[in-house]
Amino acid sequence: MKTQRIVLASAMQLLLCISAASHAASNTGDAEPKPIAAAAVLAQHATQATMLSSTRAGKRIVAVGDHGVILLSDDDGKTHRQARQVPMDVTLTSVSFADEQHGWAVGHWGVVLQTSDGGETWHVQRTDTHVDRPLFAVHFFDKDNGVAVGLWSLVLVTADGGDHWKTVDLPPPEGSQRADLNLLGLFADGRGRVFAAAERGMVMRSDDRGVHWSYLHTEYKGSFWTGSAAPDGTLLVAGLRGSLYRSVDDGLSWQRIDTHSQSSVTAVGVSGTEVFAVGLDGLTLRSSDTGASFKAEIRADHLPLTAMVLNSAKQTILYSKQGVVASDTAPTPGK
Repeated sequence: MKTQRIVLASAMQLLLCISAASHAASNTGDAEPKPIAAAAVLAQHATQATMLSSTRAGKRIVAVGDHGVILLSDDDGKTHRQARQVPMDVTLTSVSFADEQHGWAVGHWGVVLQTSDGGETWHVQRTDTHVDRPLFAVHFFDKDNGVAVGLWSLVLVTADGGDHWKTVDLPPPEGSQRADLNLLGLFADGRGRVFAAAERGMVMRSDDRGVHWSYLHTEYKGSFWTGSAAPDGTLLVAGLRGSLYRSVDDGLSWQRIDTHSQSSVTAVGVSGTEVFAVGLDGLTLRSSDTGASFKAEIRADHLPLTAMVLNSAKQTILYSKQGVVASDTAPTPGK
């Protein structure tokens, strides 16, 4: 349902706008405020902002979220500080680094931010304030080549580090007249292929860095929010109501894996044969067999977990709707 304002379903209220799956009818007449063309505020309570994505930039951890908050950690997630300069107060939904210095963050109003100093300072590469067509995910293969995806099958690619972005027109999926899926997550495998987690149980794959795409059918009908690829090529996608699917044949066939939970999965990470995932209601998932089976636990605080990253010690650093999760309560892989 296309409209200028994103109204979130009850589950997605906890994630702000990872998904645009529930839009208000276009005749509401409401308009979402345009982004503030000013730097994000440096605030003492920045570590309590809703964080929606996290990654590694070499040894540094970088997380992004609400109101243009970008957090940096140089001690494996024990402490976080706010980036010195972020040029827009806008919800940031995803972050990707090509190396220790070069990174990109995307979000509402089609914003693309870039850094070349490890996340300390950022500048605007792209924005579209005529219509709020959010970007939900970004992935860079190297410091030149990247892809970003978002609302209504929006796909952008760049070959010059984000100085210029080209819109990719997707073919409609089988049985549809147009390409209008919300593309909610991106992940790549060790062979340089990139995958998009999408609505209607769809997974999309590109073998040429986002220029051309094919649809992979999982038989699931709900939305996938996230995914990851293991070193052996195993693919994992997850999303609404605890759904998690696994493929060992490049996405040609998929098996639903029991997560023992109805809580939506928001992030998946892989280290060797170990897989870690988090979700709403304090859900944590752990697998030691590359996602063939999972052990589920629910945190006592039931925090709505929204992002995770493995630090250099392979410990899970967690983020939530309420900000950074204290590291001394984060689950540790293998324990």
